[in-house]
This record gives sequence, C-alpha cells and structure tokens, in this order.
Amino acid sequence: MAVRLNSLLLIISFSFFILSSHSQQLTTTYYQKSCPRFEQIMQDTTTNKQINSPTTAAAALRLFFHDCLVEGCDSSVLISSTHFNKAERDADINLSLPGDGFDVIVRAKTALELACPGVVSCADILAVATRNLVTMMGGPFYNVKLGRRDGLISRASRVEGNLPRPTMSMNQLITIFTSRGFSIQEMVALSGAHTIGFSHCKEFSSDIYNYSRTSPIDPSFNRRYAEGLRSACADYHKNPSLSVFNDVMTSRNFDNAYYQNLPKGLGVLKSDRALVMDSRTRPYVELYARDQKAFFEAFGRAMEKLSLYGVKSGRRGEIRRRCDSFN
Repeated sequence: MAVRLNSLLLIISFSFFILSSHSQQLTTTYYQKSCPRFEQIMQDTTTNKQINSPTTAAAALRLFFHDCLVEGCDSSVLISSTHFNKAERDADINLSLPGDGFDVIVRAKTALELACPGVVSCADILAVATRNLVTMMGGPFYNVKLGRRDGLISRASRVEGNLPRPTMSMNQLITIFTSRGFSIQEMVALSGAHTIGFSHCKEFSSDIYNYSRTSPIDPSFNRRYAEGLRSACADYHKNPSLSVFNDVMTSRNFDNAYYQNLPKGLGVLKSDRALVMDSRTRPYVELYARDQKAFFEAFGRAMEKLSLYGVKSGRRGEIRRRCDSFN
C-alpha cells in the first residue's frame, strides 16, 4: 500500500513538474527577435477590430475561457471540424461562441504571417488579443507570457463537463476550477468577465418563464428586471440569437458593477446569482463590489494564471499556418 501511495505521489509530482516546466519556458519577450513587430501588429489589429465591432472584447474573452478550460491554452477551440473529426467549436456549448472572437484571431494571424511567417502561434495570439481587448474596455493590464504552441487535438467529445454551464450547481462550478488548481476566490474573480458581453435568452429562459408551479419567475431575480428580460426575450423561440447584456448597468465598461448587481437580483444567469447566495463565494462578491481595485488585481492575477494552464511546448504542439486547421 505504501509503495502504491509513493508511486502515486511520484506521478503527481512529475505531472506538476511537467506543467511548471512548460510554463517556465514562456517569457514576455519571446518574439523580440523572431517577430519584432508582434506587439504592434497585435495592438493595431485588436484596436481596429474593437472600434469596428464593439462586441469583440467580450467575444474574445469568452473564446479564451472556452479554449483554456478544455485542453489548456492551446487554441484547440479554433480548429474547424472535418468529415473525420468533430472539433471543439462544434460542441453544443460552443455553438454560441460569437464570430467576432474568431475573426480578430484570423486577422491577427494573417498580418503576423506576412510579417514573420511560421513564427507566432494561434494560442499566443488568442491570449494577447484577449488581454489587449480587456484593457481597451477599461479593464486591468496584466502580463501575458509567450511561447505557447498550438495543440494537436480538438474533439467536441472532450468539452462537455469541462466548461461551466449556468444550470450547474455551485459544487459543480467550484469543482471545474479547483480541479485545475484555481481557488474559489480566483473563480469568483474570473466570473467578473461577465461585466462585459451578453447571454442568449435560451440560456436563462427556464428562469423567467414557467419557473415553477407557484411562480413563473425564479425568486432570486429582481422582479422588475425579470419582467424586462421576459419582454426582451419574448421571441427567443423564433429567434434563437436573441440576447441581453450580462451587466444591465454598465455593459460597455469593464468594471465592478457586475458584483454590485448580484445582491440586487440583477444577475442574468443562475450561476451568477448563485455567487451571492453561497457562503463560500459571497465574501468575494462583496469584496469586489465595494473595491474595484481589489477586483482588477485579482482578475489580472487569475488571468495570468489561466493563460499558463495546460500550455504545450516542443513536440506536444506546433505553430499552425492557419488557426482553423492542423498543419
């Protein structure tokens, strides 16, 4: 029994060594010599795209989360399906990923391939684009280490259960993050990404129509807010693309209003409202609601940590010529 336990501990220790050694190979100056214009090209691309399509920041942020939490931050979510493989982006939960997120990556990759062909990974492009766009929306600047390689696997079958769903219990949501080495506080900080962007009506329709025999509306909602959502989503059966802003107060600013909304019943998704009702998460909601600086610092640190999750190096990855297909 002792030998088996020691073997298990050795395997776990080795796994952590592999993870840390991969992330240690990353550096903020990775492209300084191989692609000197990397930062400028990324800044120009993200700025122009956000100005022309204001939903881009939220789209890229969601795309980044959906990428990192499944196979690690390796741009596997960008791969298109083929006759032989149903890729991540065609998993049910990913079908609603906004096109602007994919488009900004394609634009940046095209510009970078012209400047320094075969050098910059799609995974690095997604990580930096997300950071740039968050900052453009008024959010915190945080460092993004570079040198990720693009993953060699993208399967829709690996997605279910690895991404948070609004209908999940708090225990399920916490498990998704803690199993990847993130604390409950980091989970709450990352949830603040909902300060921008929107949710489709179908994601919360069961909470505002026919919720129970005694009430058509989930009582955790602010009643007037829920009535407004019912009106905005009235035709969602005919128009599945109908959506509402996650933050009803300051939808175009990356700020701490998301947390201030939750105690008032102004969270769109059940998983948002649950954060203020659970004793494990409520203290952090209250902290970030009253202290935006604390939220920004926590969000920045959590995003830096997330961006290093499951990164690939060496033969475990490649530098794709196109972000939507393996070489």
